[in-house]
Amino acid sequence: MIKSLDQHRCAEVLKNNYIGYLSYISQRRPYTIPITFFYNDKENYIICYSGNGHKIDAMRRQPFISLSVTDIYSNKEWQSVLAHGQYTEIEGGTAKLYLHEFSLGIKKIVLRKERKDLDYISEFSSKIYNQEMPIVFLIKLDDITGKMRS
Repeated sequence: MIKSLDQHRCAEVLKNNYIGYLSYISQRRPYTIPITFFYNDKENYIICYSGNGHKIDAMRRQPFISLSVTDIYSNKEWQSVLAHGQYTEIEGGTAKLYLHEFSLGIKKIVLRKERKDLDYISEFSSKIYNQEMPIVFLIKLDDITGKMRS
């Protein structure tokens, strides 16, 4: 049976994961890509970072985006959350603070779920930034919905 998730359960799914699918619009076409994220449930925002490129350009032009996170246990048992919000780019020292929060949060999730103690951001992210600070952004959440099957 498929049921809706309440807000608390939706938040739990976001809090217990760090890889999701970011969706954005570019030139009237939807794009969905995997991304590493950290959800701050107390302040209700999602932290991400990226290098400059297509998705950053697109989100600067069209800031309404979404993040999908799904836990699949089998074809008859899964839960999925869709978070809608707005792209907000963070700069300077504040970006470093958010990146630090992101890093510490991901490390805790990985330690709890995978029993791995990570030292560096490069150990859980697909991009390594050696020379310049990545673009740090928040998804300031408007709403979160979810479904489950069990």
